[in-house]
Amino acid sequence: MVTIMEARPVRAVPTGSDAKVVKSDMFHVKPIAATSSLRALAYDALKEAITNMNIYDQKDEVRLDERKLSLNLGVSRTPVREALTVLEQEGFVRFEARRGVFVIKKTKDEIVAMIQAWSALESMAARLACTRATDEQLACLRERFPEFYEGRPSDHMDEYSDANIRFHQKIISLGQCDVIRDITSNLLMHVRGIRNAALRQGDRAANSIKEHVAIIEALEARDADLSERLVREHGLGLARHVEMYGDYLD
Repeated sequence: MVTIMEARPVRAVPTGSDAKVVKSDMFHVKPIAATSSLRALAYDALKEAITNMNIYDQKDEVRLDERKLSLNLGVSRTPVREALTVLEQEGFVRFEARRGVFVIKKTKDEIVAMIQAWSALESMAARLACTRATDEQLACLRERFPEFYEGRPSDHMDEYSDANIRFHQKIISLGQCDVIRDITSNLLMHVRGIRNAALRQGDRAANSIKEHVAIIEALEARDADLSERLVREHGLGLARHVEMYGDYLD
């Protein structure tokens, strides 16, 4: 997998010879096979890469280089530019004259609103999972997320951070609602980064584990009312956490 992104520090006024380019390995895309729908394939590859990156663990802007993107994807710049135009319309990137294409970061207020929306959607997915998921799917939750039961999160924070977002994606999946899945996929890039940052602030990680375990128990019992309420409260707790600690987002 090849690095195809540059990150540039945010600055109000260009500084000429003082300008610095900060290299980053955050953004990765997979080569795509040439077909008649190169724009669609380029779009899928770029959206996946953007969604999987964590843009909130650094202060630098994330700049996408069209030439490098086309080289790494193995296509011309035309489908790349077309795919980026669609991503701009969806709010993932922005074009700036004479500067390039940048991945969009959200403000604290925007992030809080996104988390609230995610909480509403995920809590409904949890309710649906209580009637739609199989016994095997619910019984496997403990096995799929041993990080919630082994030691303290501070002992394996990277593993726990990864398990944390996979857990919430799993709840969405268990709800088996395509509309909820599609809407949350467009929020994932921002929610993922903020969840990872929040786990390293205050006592969020310790509280998060307790809440995850309670959610698993409610799902295993197929208690729709409790599952929905616990997932919603868990998400709204994250929103309050961001309101308290998220000044770095502005």
